[in-house]
Amino acid sequence: MNKILLAKFFAAFSSLSAGIAIVATRFVISDTDPETMAVLRFGIGALCLTPFLIVGFIRNPIAKADWPKVILLGILFFGIFAFLFNAALTYTTAAHGAIGLATSPIITLVLAWIFGRENMTKPKIFCVIMALLGVIVAVSDSFVEGSVGEDLLFGDILMLLAALTVSVYSIFAKPYIVKYGGIYFTSIIMAIGVLSLIVVFQLVGEPIQLPNFSPVNWWIILFLGVVGAAIQFASYMWALGWISPSTVGISLTLAPISAFIFAWPILGEAKSYQAIIGLILVVSAIVIMNKQPH
Repeated sequence: MNKILLAKFFAAFSSLSAGIAIVATRFVISDTDPETMAVLRFGIGALCLTPFLIVGFIRNPIAKADWPKVILLGILFFGIFAFLFNAALTYTTAAHGAIGLATSPIITLVLAWIFGRENMTKPKIFCVIMALLGVIVAVSDSFVEGSVGEDLLFGDILMLLAALTVSVYSIFAKPYIVKYGGIYFTSIIMAIGVLSLIVVFQLVGEPIQLPNFSPVNWWIILFLGVVGAAIQFASYMWALGWISPSTVGISLTLAPISAFIFAWPILGEAKSYQAIIGLILVVSAIVIMNKQPH
């Protein structure tokens, strides 16, 4: 198997596991809190990536001038994003969460244009509008009276904020990923993000404590840490080194699709026609956008 084909496989695997991670998180999150969930998942992931961290420090240590930005990126992605992602799934459904998170490539496009790193063409504007309509349609069933609708809408907003943090990270982390290597850089910022969560919640008087999970939930946490954190992000970063961002971007559409597929039998989530139409619009926008010249 050549490396290009292998990279496409890893990109697809990463996206599929991201969708499954959404469902798995939704399954467990009711028995814990967002910060503990983030520390457990990415703490296990960071431990799995420790060998890459050690080898990287020996071969290519982080330059002193880069440390402030590297720390900020770690806090942003594996601290703030991880917390928002889990907090969102405390309130909204896996289907809604998957669609909200899938807007990240579209948000990245808009931010890249604002910062002068991407030209905005008519097809790209069309994609932005299509994705926006997709999100509006998908979350339209959140606009119902009562606490259920309010919770769904609040969770949807949190997931869009999580997607925003992913987009900001994607823009500003790229030079460091190129400079230090994707897997090594991921091992560093994952450890930084986990430590930031532990320190922050210790300072606010809510220290991270091990939850009283059932054996099934602990197996899910282990899956999320090993597969949904370490292997997922390592696969994604390795794929970026061999195939174009556009090719990887198209594979990202598998995440909301896999979340939709697994949420029904595992979580018993009924699929509304609004969510299905919204998914189609968002996925189509991502595919069309990634076929445009960059």
